Amino acid sequence: MARILFCSAVIGAVLCAGCLIDEFSPAGDSSDFESIPTDDASLIAACENAVVEAASTSFGDPLPGLSTELLARFEAGKEEFEEVETPADGLGPVFNAPSCVECHQQGATGGGGTVVETRFGTRGPDGRFDPLTLLGGSLQQVQGITNGDCTQPPEVIPAAADVVAQRQTTPLFGLGLLDEVSERLLRLLADPGDANHDGISGRLNVVISPDTQEPAIGRFGWKSQVASLFAFSGDAYVNEMGITNNLFPDENAPQGNAAVCDDDIPAPEIDNEDLDGNGISDGVEAFTDFMRLLAPPPVAGAATRAVFRGARQFVQVGCARCHQPALVTRSVPDVRALSRRRFHPFTDLLLHDMGGLADGIEQGEASAREMRTAPLWGLRASAPYLHDGRAATILDAIMAHDGEGAQAREAFSRLSPEQRAGLLAFLGFI
Repeated sequence: MARILFCSAVIGAVLCAGCLIDEFSPAGDSSDFESIPTDDASLIAACENAVVEAASTSFGDPLPGLSTELLARFEAGKEEFEEVETPADGLGPVFNAPSCVECHQQGATGGGGTVVETRFGTRGPDGRFDPLTLLGGSLQQVQGITNGDCTQPPEVIPAAADVVAQRQTTPLFGLGLLDEVSERLLRLLADPGDANHDGISGRLNVVISPDTQEPAIGRFGWKSQVASLFAFSGDAYVNEMGITNNLFPDENAPQGNAAVCDDDIPAPEIDNEDLDGNGISDGVEAFTDFMRLLAPPPVAGAATRAVFRGARQFVQVGCARCHQPALVTRSVPDVRALSRRRFHPFTDLLLHDMGGLADGIEQGEASAREMRTAPLWGLRASAPYLHDGRAATILDAIMAHDGEGAQAREAFSRLSPEQRAGLLAFLGFI
């Protein structure tokens, strides 16, 4: 049976090779990019395709098939992403890092990282979560600038906080593809009432997009609390580096108070410049370009029979019910490499009740017990695992699953040693 599976997958790869465009599978007809099959046979086929449809990129490469103009934008964005900011650029008064690459560097520029940030808040007697915004919450900024003889103290966790959570830096590889998944498809994947009675009830996090001030489906961050890469860029500028921009024009108030030591750069700050006059901060545009055009992570070499067996086990134990192996993008006229592409991120971008594995923080419509399904592609380059880095290995991460993930954890524990090894080989390959 294993030999048949392996051979059929390889034959499928050969037959499909002629249909690849820019090394990502194009969706078929005009409606394919708005729906995907989710029965077990289709999920197994998608996992096998993730193994055989390997792009010839490396960690940190741009999407294949980009035009000269788009490649130039990618490189300019990468340069901005790696630049070390200073108070003269608007850094501070409080911040977490002076550059994006300081946190996003595992595998290559744009990867995850072992830097762990702290979120905090409190839960009142009525059960409502308060992010303690007036005390500097919910994100702690752990550094303060020095400007001349003045040094800004970093933030500390206020005594009022009785909910404190750690969050690891997430990889950015392939996020341009996730940004282009249609809202219609995400709504079709959602099952908030568990209508199919499989114990999985993925839910959308609907947030207010800062650029439009309209409701939008969140898809980025540990709680799907950010709706787009554009919003992600502006948010990172102001919250991670303290640099204001046209999406987020207000400085962070350290601990909720006026700054002790400011950067002396009046808004708009240096990285809020708009030299091309399109109304968008140039720095935010550059960050967005880099993330949008960053290729997905590559698979780990040549697949073994154990990897193919693991692909089947991944579906059979129930992992694929949340870690959706294939998604498709909508039509993207300005970037052909992102348009109507079938790709393999292993996420549904939805919120799931994770029980004791959750972090207690609420963001948007995400409850204290809910977390977004983390993408699994490139997993081998993002240890340690889970939102707070508590799991040193992929096996540890599986065994820590709770809530809606508990049934898959239990099914995994019932596998034979050979079957478990195959599933782990598959996860270490994709």
